[in-house]
Amino acid sequence: MSQVVFAARKRAGAGSADARRIRRAGRIPGVMYGHAGQAVAIDLDALEFLNGVKGISESTIVSINLEGKTHEAFVKDTQRNIIDGKVLHVDFYEVAGDKLLRARVPVHIQGNPAGVREGGILEAPLHDIEVECLPRDLPERFNVDVSGLGVNQSIHVRDLPLGPGVRLISGGDQVIALVKFAKTEEAAGGAEAAAETAKS
Repeated sequence: MSQVVFAARKRAGAGSADARRIRRAGRIPGVMYGHAGQAVAIDLDALEFLNGVKGISESTIVSINLEGKTHEAFVKDTQRNIIDGKVLHVDFYEVAGDKLLRARVPVHIQGNPAGVREGGILEAPLHDIEVECLPRDLPERFNVDVSGLGVNQSIHVRDLPLGPGVRLISGGDQVIALVKFAKTEEAAGGAEAAAETAKS
């Protein structure tokens, strides 16, 4: 996936009245927080932003062209109108290309486990994994193929192939996906075992 680029401009105004004026003009007010602690008030085209953020996650680094200078950043927070869903404000967090960062990378489960076809149930309790790396090495997502999982089998964080320069922060023993029998079947099996024990 090619890097998403947003064209932004600095805004001098502040307050709710200025924000409403920006939105009426088809733009979105926002703030870009720098890695050194500074904050720059910006605005950007609403349609460009909505098209650009489709399919990206909090671990996706986007490029912001701010008055001729390029900044790499995360989309950290997007405020929306609870009634119509329109974006009201967006926060970006700038990253430094030569400094290690920590980020949570989403997990995408792929495939239909063999164990499910045998009557098992797939559980995927972990939705993201924390890693540390340089911005250029940050994975956009972890795709986990579960098609080979049988009943009572699991995939752990430690099983993930990490790219060069990527260090795992999340615990390696955490379960990403597992297949187990339904509780009703387990209960039925327990009842049958109890009945057999009573007969003997």
